[in-house]
Amino acid sequence: MKVTAEKNEKVANMSFASIYPLYWNRLEKHGRTKEEFHQVIEWFTGFDENKLQSLIEEKVTFRTFFEKAKIHPNAYIIKGVVCGYRIEEIEDEFELYKQCRQMEKLIDELARGRKMEKILREEKK
Repeated sequence: MKVTAEKNEKVANMSFASIYPLYWNRLEKHGRTKEEFHQVIEWFTGFDENKLQSLIEEKVTFRTFFEKAKIHPNAYIIKGVVCGYRIEEIEDEFELYKQCRQMEKLIDELARGRKMEKILREEKK
């Protein structure tokens, strides 16, 4: 599927606080811990638990969430399909949408029981 400017804008304006509990509920159902969840988010965005909590309390949009994030330099290694979108084929002009899908891919892998060292990607030596 192709990302449109409208789709990108819709995601950009969504509240991170409204989506966070959906991510957590999914992970909890699959027996994952909040520590694992936050470890994945911190690896991807640089937000520790305190910063994450303050962003949730501020009810920031995904646009603000990703503007404040320090995306991990190995995020480019995150590939695959999420919600019908192949991450590596999302155009650069829709970077925010791509980052959202990358984070969802990490959460999806965590929910499916993938090992943490595989989720937190390292470049192959």
